[in-house]
Amino acid sequence: MSEGNLSRRGLLRNGALIGGLAAFGAALQAAPAAATNSTSSTSAVPRSGARSAAGTVDIPNRYNKPFSVADDELFVFAANFKPFELGGNDDGREANRYFDTVFGGAIRAKFPNVKLKYATWDYPIRYEDIAKAGRVPDLILEDPRLRIDRDLEPLGWTQDLSSLVQQAGIDLSTLNLGAVEQVKSRSDGGLYGVPLWIDESLLFYNKLIFDKFRVRYPALGSTYDDVYKLAQKLTRQDGVDHYKGYMQHPDNYLAMNQLGLYPFVPGASEQPAPEDIKVNLTSSEWKTVANNLYRFLMIPRNNFTTVDDFFKGDMSFPGHLAMAVNNLSKLNAYALSPYYVEEDDAADYAEWAKSVKIGVTSMPVLSRGSKTIYQPDTRAAFVPPQSQHKDQALDIVKYLVSEEMQTRISSYGMKAVLTTDAVVNAFGTAIPELAAIDTSAVYWGENAVIKNYQNTEYWDIPLYKVFRQHVLKDGMDVDSSLQVAEQVDIPAYIKAQAAAGFTW
Repeated sequence: MSEGNLSRRGLLRNGALIGGLAAFGAALQAAPAAATNSTSSTSAVPRSGARSAAGTVDIPNRYNKPFSVADDELFVFAANFKPFELGGNDDGREANRYFDTVFGGAIRAKFPNVKLKYATWDYPIRYEDIAKAGRVPDLILEDPRLRIDRDLEPLGWTQDLSSLVQQAGIDLSTLNLGAVEQVKSRSDGGLYGVPLWIDESLLFYNKLIFDKFRVRYPALGSTYDDVYKLAQKLTRQDGVDHYKGYMQHPDNYLAMNQLGLYPFVPGASEQPAPEDIKVNLTSSEWKTVANNLYRFLMIPRNNFTTVDDFFKGDMSFPGHLAMAVNNLSKLNAYALSPYYVEEDDAADYAEWAKSVKIGVTSMPVLSRGSKTIYQPDTRAAFVPPQSQHKDQALDIVKYLVSEEMQTRISSYGMKAVLTTDAVVNAFGTAIPELAAIDTSAVYWGENAVIKNYQNTEYWDIPLYKVFRQHVLKDGMDVDSSLQVAEQVDIPAYIKAQAAAGFTW
């Protein structure tokens, strides 16, 4: 949703996020994170939380909302998956509806002797609040691709779970390979987490626009060449109405590319010094990938703004974008599932939905016959080394990747990492709003598998410079933009982050 259409709670969350990042950044600059080894992070975690009662730790926070965790409670903290944040009330804004519905109720039924304490970022607590109080979560549900290095490692909340996962009887070979390798690529030679589900990328299309101009819908396995032709046909003016043909987020396109390309060059260590980090964005493969998207961005009047234009986004009128690559969670929201739409925004979504008849298929593939889609947008489970209930937490993780729970996760509109027939057939059955939409594309294809990540350290480098700065603003061609990003932007970013005490 565009900034101008944020709900009141959304505006509050965004303002809090900016302030929180600034405060957390200042704290980290004052005390740079310690180096980690391949087994676990070693940063000290202070235990400064006040004990309000025997065996209970208070966690002070910027909202002055009482929040405490008892020693006998298994503390679950979830972050960076929007549905977790929805469903709070205006007075408290504490959100647990999604977690309790999809996960919490099932976990409590399976483990009746486990006392769960749940919270989600950012109300009332955030990572920095938890760290200061010293009551580290026992189980964290997080985005491994971006947040291991930004949040978990600097706090010392990672450990190599390889042997623990094996002892718990969790068979990683049965899970989505792309998701497992993605977690490993951020785990310094080990395994910091276990993948649970994927917020898959799909090609959304507005059937009303295709029908209006008598254009055939995109199909499963459509190539970028196929979709480019459709985008050209559907970027057009009709009276005072202008229609865009296609939107795909250029940053995600590069970061989650379908060739499994990794920008960092392997060296001699899993933890190279910042000055030793080398990046390659100018290989022939990177150029091929980048030029493939460039042509879409250059379609006259198909100006890139946001993939959320599919519903409303930054366009003046809803329903004026023919196609967009977007996440599965957005499909649930656009279908108007209350589990995926903030209550304050429901009326707006319902109004915009009148201009969109949703079709969904696989995101475009690079060549005819290929079934390789993006690297997965994974959410994973992490058990910090400071967990007070490590065995119970691992039992829960094992349960979360069982066929029983993966079927449940799939039924609530997420792509599971286990793909048995039962799991696949259950997709969306708990979301009645999806019943009229063909969702066969959700489990179609294979997620790209990241490669050549050994002996590297991940940094959240500014890939946005390639397209959104150098191509769309500076007017550069693709080869030049890749070269400048590789040789100027990224080295400068890493140097600045290191100087500020950051390791990401």
